[in-house]
Amino acid sequence: MGIAIVVIFVLGYLAIAFEHPLKIDKAASALILGVGCWALYVLGVSAAPEGLQDRFVIFLAENTDLEIGEQLPIFLEHRLLHHLSEIASILFFLLGAMAIVELVDVHQGFRVITDKITTTNKIKLLWILAILTFFLSAVLDNLTTTIVMVSLLRKLIEDKKTRWFFVGFMVIAANAGGAWSPIGDVTTTMLWIKKQLPEAAIIIKELFVPSIVTILVPLFILSFTMKGKIQRPTHHLTDAHTDLEVSPKERNSMFYLGIGGLLFVPVFKTITHLPPFMGMMFSLGILWVISELMHRSKPYEIRRELSVLGVLKKVDTGSVLFFLGILLGVSALQDVGILAHVATFLDKSIGNIYAINLAIGMLSAIVDNVPLVAAAQGMYDIEITGPYAKSGDFWLFLAYCAGTGGSALIIGSAAGVAAMGLERIDFIWYLKKISWLAVVGYVSGAAVFILQRL
Repeated sequence: MGIAIVVIFVLGYLAIAFEHPLKIDKAASALILGVGCWALYVLGVSAAPEGLQDRFVIFLAENTDLEIGEQLPIFLEHRLLHHLSEIASILFFLLGAMAIVELVDVHQGFRVITDKITTTNKIKLLWILAILTFFLSAVLDNLTTTIVMVSLLRKLIEDKKTRWFFVGFMVIAANAGGAWSPIGDVTTTMLWIKKQLPEAAIIIKELFVPSIVTILVPLFILSFTMKGKIQRPTHHLTDAHTDLEVSPKERNSMFYLGIGGLLFVPVFKTITHLPPFMGMMFSLGILWVISELMHRSKPYEIRRELSVLGVLKKVDTGSVLFFLGILLGVSALQDVGILAHVATFLDKSIGNIYAINLAIGMLSAIVDNVPLVAAAQGMYDIEITGPYAKSGDFWLFLAYCAGTGGSALIIGSAAGVAAMGLERIDFIWYLKKISWLAVVGYVSGAAVFILQRL
């Protein structure tokens, strides 16, 4: 049964990795993967797995009225619902964040940034955009930031290959920027929400320097090798939202309110100790009320487009379903006990926590980093002291490696996949032009993190 679940998981992963040649959306493959793993688990198990036997005994003691044939199926249903509660907190968090970003975008709020960039010098522009992407990603998330920067670069650079290079580097910067923020990358968010890294301040303090080194080292290298000026396009696609009646005051207000709402989430969690998705929902609710009041005198058609109800139609629900499927699949592997065996193998074959995380980071360039982090969360328990304790070195380094290692290949991160889809960047071209810069940055940042511990 365990082998069959692994086979389903691997096949689903291959379908996700080869999404473009297969022309099957990765969300569909992920859903089949997740449900298939749990279906095989429930149908194939005849007794509670070794790691769940104690919980099964407690469950039986609390449910003495169950028939013998009902005990195990209902216990497994409870296990599924247990995992689903954790998964739902992540999905609602992402849904709220994406809705806020879309609300800012529909108000043309990002023009607050883009209208101020005027330079045509390649190096100067690369530095400006990389630093901007790095910090913007920490607030918005790496996927959203990449989408915003691709839109910006289309307005700044005419030549396709030059634009590809800038977009590729923005993938590195977006992933690095997301790694040190609890709301910047879904993997760091997962570690934050599930309490391996419960303190946002510690995440920022310990990972900021390694993360920024990840982009500074490649930037310094390019400063000596890249020359020339960019050619601005003589024309570009008009903003999709320019036909909406949004005043400069409304545009600026929604930008700053949106950024403020996202930044408020860690503050809300610290004050109330409620899960982060509650803070995100609260911020979304406040922005919803403000947007309704802001446009209450406008025609219904305009109000509808500028409201949260309007932007929810544009939220990438496919990504949400993708995460759902992947996390369901990983939770099945965890319950069966496969992840515990993998943890034992890694400990015996590698042993060193830094080497383990470096391997996970490079592996995330081949497969998605979300299930890798979810797998690590299932493999290693939170201990009272040591590297596996809350905010311990293992979890901190995992956040860095999983967040930045995926930049080595364009299919290794959500930001890279988005860039590949939007700009039709060739996989081999990225491998030749960008991958080595990503690896140099990744190793440099990792070295800084390890040196800080010596």
